[in-house]
Amino acid sequence: MAGRIPESFIHDLLARTDIVEVVGTRVELKRAGREYRGLSPFTHEKTPSFFVSPTKQMFFDFSSGKNGNAIGFLMEFDRLSFVEAVEDLAQRAGVEVPREGGNAPERVLMDGPLDALAAAQRFFRDQLRHNPVAIDYLKQRGINGETAKLFGIGYAPSAWDALTRFVGDTAHAVAAGLLVQKDGGGPAPERAGANRVYDFFRNRIMFPVRDSRGRVITFGGRVLPGDDDPRKYLNGRETPLFHKGRNLYGLYEAKQSAKSALPYLVVVEGYMDVVMLAQHGIREVVATLGTATTADHLNLLFKSTSKVVFCFDGDRAGRSAAWRALEQALPEVYEGRECVFMFLPEGHDPDTLVQEIGADAFRQRIDQAMTLSQFLLGELAKQVNLGSMDGRARLAALAKPHLQKLREGPLRALILDELSRLTRLSRADLDAALARPSSPAETAPATRTGGSERPDPGAARPVKRALQLLLENPALCERVEHVELLMQSDAPGVPLLVEAVDFFHAHPDARAAQLLSFWRDTPKGRALERLLQQEVNVDEATLEREFAETIAHLCQKGLRARVQHLLAEARLRPLTVAETREIESITRELAVKTAS
Repeated sequence: MAGRIPESFIHDLLARTDIVEVVGTRVELKRAGREYRGLSPFTHEKTPSFFVSPTKQMFFDFSSGKNGNAIGFLMEFDRLSFVEAVEDLAQRAGVEVPREGGNAPERVLMDGPLDALAAAQRFFRDQLRHNPVAIDYLKQRGINGETAKLFGIGYAPSAWDALTRFVGDTAHAVAAGLLVQKDGGGPAPERAGANRVYDFFRNRIMFPVRDSRGRVITFGGRVLPGDDDPRKYLNGRETPLFHKGRNLYGLYEAKQSAKSALPYLVVVEGYMDVVMLAQHGIREVVATLGTATTADHLNLLFKSTSKVVFCFDGDRAGRSAAWRALEQALPEVYEGRECVFMFLPEGHDPDTLVQEIGADAFRQRIDQAMTLSQFLLGELAKQVNLGSMDGRARLAALAKPHLQKLREGPLRALILDELSRLTRLSRADLDAALARPSSPAETAPATRTGGSERPDPGAARPVKRALQLLLENPALCERVEHVELLMQSDAPGVPLLVEAVDFFHAHPDARAAQLLSFWRDTPKGRALERLLQQEVNVDEATLEREFAETIAHLCQKGLRARVQHLLAEARLRPLTVAETREIESITRELAVKTAS
């Protein structure tokens, strides 16, 4: 019996699919601004009201009310089942549909690109041996030769075609993400030479990333000091072999170092953090590859250990990143699985801290890491006044969507007990509140019908607009740095916006169509469908500026809410020195923003 199709495969398949091409083979489409227009294939209309959006990868049929992604279109037009539609698109893309728990064979990875990657590693390691500047840099960072050999660290020369001239088959190297086709927007011909391709990595310390079998599947490159490239770290391109949302740097090396089960795995942010901790004897370390922690990362981690230690900076950005990790972790902590959170002193990352305090002291900090329940309830409690009934009721409301993500079990029960203590509500009252269905998202947009819009007075305009702009360009999720401030703003619909931001962080290549597929048959999905029907008539530059301004506005609301909470606390108890400084810091920050 065939198993379930993995959700991750569906995301990738939609990313590979151009809905304009799929629909265009069945419906005559004509360009209409940023969209394509045609007669509805589902009704007998004479005036076109059928639209296909290449940016959203969605179709909208206003005569029949149907809309969706490429899978949904095939299901409606060809009358296919969901699985049949997925198989149809997979056949178009030239990939095999995998099954979880079924007897279908695994997809075979391409040996050609793997060979190119193995050859590139040999090339980069040989280049390091002959480059004194790169060797001196590693020595200055404290990396010794044994550690460099353990992780296969190398060097990519500064020439545009050094690796190009070395590899025997440029097609495999291009497929592996090592070389770039010149017509894909690369350097000027006079700089790249006469070749059709050029090196992706140049003048960088190279860190090979391995899969579970130890094969190199991509590289990360750290630019050398003095180079004018503003990108300090450059992660490998996504390919059929490598997906940054599903691979972790150092996992293979960590597993190779263990004679038995790993007691825990520490998740850090940088290549150098993994390498330096390993050099100090802390081998149970991995790094995410330029993206937030995803559900796929957690599944990978929990295959190797029962305890995950998230290690972040202690500043606002670090706590924001930790909160995103917590959101991903909530559905994954069950049956003995554990997640804890370790925050570093100001001005330190794992690399510098372990060199300053040593391995034993660093391991002590791991042992003292904050539990998931402490971090969850502690961050939520900062947003309310526990001295008031309204504040305690607000805490229960804030905790509800997070508790609903947890599976039934001891952890959920213990968190509920602690929440009962903090809110002074009985467990019976809490259980009843959690059992009630959540109210529909307040971000439901106006509905476009024949070019007109029906206003939605209940919608929170700034949040709705931010969502609308994000769905138009999901890469804007990188502009959202302070999720905890958004949550503190208390604006209706913010949790939905944050979930969308987290989704696009976890799936960097996704479009609105993938998010709609992820939320299909839920109230959030239906709210998203209504929002996607609204047109965004702004150019890219205006879109980015408006999104940044809207997020900044919501974050300022969060800052003001935080100050009000601390002032309310001051009426009940003396504030700590840190809290007083926080009020002063926020007040100064708001004054600067107001003045500008």
